[in-house]
Amino acid sequence: MQVNPAQLSAHLNKGLKSLYTLHGDEPLLIQEALDAIRAVARAQGFSERTSHTVSGAHFDWSEVLAACGSLSLFADKQMVELRIPSGKPGKEGSAALQQMASQAQGNDATLTLVILPRLDKLTKRSSARPCRNGLLSAWQLRANG
Repeated sequence: MQVNPAQLSAHLNKGLKSLYTLHGDEPLLIQEALDAIRAVARAQGFSERTSHTVSGAHFDWSEVLAACGSLSLFADKQMVELRIPSGKPGKEGSAALQQMASQAQGNDATLTLVILPRLDKLTKRSSARPCRNGLLSAWQLRANG
């Protein structure tokens, strides 16, 4: 399901999902949506936040997977943010994203936020493929409404 910025507040009032994919070509709208999700998450006890930025082909995906799979000693709930500025995670990244999505299902202790630029048609098709198979349950926020 896609949620546009005007619907986000009502959506968040119904409760957080465990995985959000934010994408669009309006950085300010993406940032405002991210801030709104973070605020609701903090109010619901997500006290720890880690942020990762994919920077090139040699990105260490195991670090992100480890963050999604474990909590610190000091937090019961955590937010894991993953920024992919190029919008293209690559073959290893695609496998890691699918693993993150499957870990997120039914996991109330970790909120995963994947932030991307505007998605082209090919990327939308490849990211929608796991959704049809039931492997990926990602709520998307389109910044361009």
